[in-house]
Amino acid sequence: MSFYVVMGFGAAGAATARLLLEQGHSVRVVTRTGRPPEPGIEHVAFEAADSARLTEAVRGAVALFNCAAPPYHRWVAELPALASSACAAAEATGAVLVVLGNLYGYGPVDVPMTEALPLAASGPKGAVRAAAWEEARKLHEQGRIRAVEVRASDFFGPGVTDGGHLAARVLPPLLRGKPVSTLGDPDAPHSWTYLPDVARALAEVAGQESAWGRAWHVPTEPARSVRQMTDRLAAEAGTAPVAVRTVPAPVLALGSLFSPLLRELKEIRYQFTRPFVVDASAYEAGFTVRATPLDQQVKATVDWWRERLNITG
Repeated sequence: MSFYVVMGFGAAGAATARLLLEQGHSVRVVTRTGRPPEPGIEHVAFEAADSARLTEAVRGAVALFNCAAPPYHRWVAELPALASSACAAAEATGAVLVVLGNLYGYGPVDVPMTEALPLAASGPKGAVRAAAWEEARKLHEQGRIRAVEVRASDFFGPGVTDGGHLAARVLPPLLRGKPVSTLGDPDAPHSWTYLPDVARALAEVAGQESAWGRAWHVPTEPARSVRQMTDRLAAEAGTAPVAVRTVPAPVLALGSLFSPLLRELKEIRYQFTRPFVVDASAYEAGFTVRATPLDQQVKATVDWWRERLNITG
């Protein structure tokens, strides 16, 4: 049994902590506000940007998983301090730093995304994500820490709620046979990374020295449009196919006046108006995790949402 520390307990942090527990490890989770008791997982509450406290929490750990994510509209202000604190804790303790990243750092591109693409995002959230990894990568190259980043596309699956584009805005109306709304083009190919596969990839690279020092894409099923995914979800749910409607730009602009989340989504709207496709072949060539078959993803997601919403079917 090994000891691991997970920063953050959102969808990815929770999935990672619980997977490590299932694998027989000891797990400590660090969050700002703490969590209710959970068998087998130690929850501690403090601000993870406090590097001294984080270092003490990480002592003795094999790896530190940075899955922390402030509220979306506070990314630019708060992510840099969290990233730097994680690097400092990894340097002081010797724990492998495993960073959960995303694809924002590449910015708009016209090809399937590989890890070889430059981090050329011009928007603030993409830039701050890229800078966080560059800080860790440089420290790794200097021999001061051991670090690896795992990048995922939009999360999909059980446990993904308000932050998912195929989650709280789609599943509740879909399960009731009602239309759903989406950003951008509902027929543009889009990669959806299954949340349990994210956790499995994070856990795998933590123990693979050959993975350290670079970024990897989580194995992900072939890209499918929002319409294709909603059709698959509706078929699994046993409802008729539902209409998929694009949120008109004026409506999005109006909503942005009142919703910090909608204001921030402007930066990544390009991800839904053009193909947004991830290539994870490099990961698959070197490691064992593979994308869960789509049928299993869809069934698990529909079942989870039915239970959450107390819908029988």
